[in-house]
Amino acid sequence: MIQNPDLPEVIPVFPLPGALLLPRARLPLHLFEPRYLQMLDDCLKTPGRLIGMIQPQPQPDTAAEDTPSALQRIGCVGRVTQFSETEDGRYMITLAGLSRFRLIEEVDGFTPYRRARVSWDGFGRDLGPTEHDTDFDRERFLTLLAQFFDAEELQTDWESLKEADDELLINSLSMLLGFEPEDKQALLEAPSLSTRRETLVTLMEFTLRGGSNDEILQ
Repeated sequence: MIQNPDLPEVIPVFPLPGALLLPRARLPLHLFEPRYLQMLDDCLKTPGRLIGMIQPQPQPDTAAEDTPSALQRIGCVGRVTQFSETEDGRYMITLAGLSRFRLIEEVDGFTPYRRARVSWDGFGRDLGPTEHDTDFDRERFLTLLAQFFDAEELQTDWESLKEADDELLINSLSMLLGFEPEDKQALLEAPSLSTRRETLVTLMEFTLRGGSNDEILQ
């Protein structure tokens, strides 16, 4: 069990479809809804300055518009490390990923934002040192990535990608590439850097096949 005073049992949670935060990575966010501005204000008054990022589950067609979405069972908490206010009262913040968590239950209260009781069990690796992918074939991976970027008409700084360490490269791509929310959740829940890289490769190959099971044309 993780023993860390900065990881409390109850945290504010920010449900945001498609947003992925990973341990030791950084996620910029733009806050403008009053409830999330209140969340940030309350967060900055706490020693840990923690916000839990978690994805909502898809709403059934029969759900009322004001019905809160059910939440995925696993999210990732981050510490607010930077924030700045715009002239019209919005905030730009940066979350530094600390650890994944498992949602136990939502907590009722008087805050306009959602809070949850969470468990940190099983995620001790997240608080450890940078992970390495010992089976990482970087040349083959970058070749596939180039095919993917070309197909999606994306641009990047290839020199920076080539020089990035394994974890930074794999986690940054997992967070930035525009996969579906359920795919982002699979990347979040990957138990190790190697399995996240394998999941990322599968998703890129699937996209290159046009969503079919046919072999990729070489």
